[in-house]
Amino acid sequence: VAKDLGLQLPALRDRGVRVVSEGRTQYFALHGKSGHLVTAERIDREQLCRLVEKCVLRCELIVEGEM
Repeated sequence: VAKDLGLQLPALRDRGVRVVSEGRTQYFALHGKSGHLVTAERIDREQLCRLVEKCVLRCELIVEGEM
């Protein structure tokens, strides 16, 4: 994520970068030392999508300040 945004790792913390998922459960997070997007919770496709063939989990990346 840091590389995609063109930021150095310390800038992720300084800008308050965070990942927000739809709903209550936050399935994704940023790894503090690497800047990688990682799973934060177990993702159970059968529970989330049941009869839907195409299962999509959306999340947003929030960055404070100007880019």
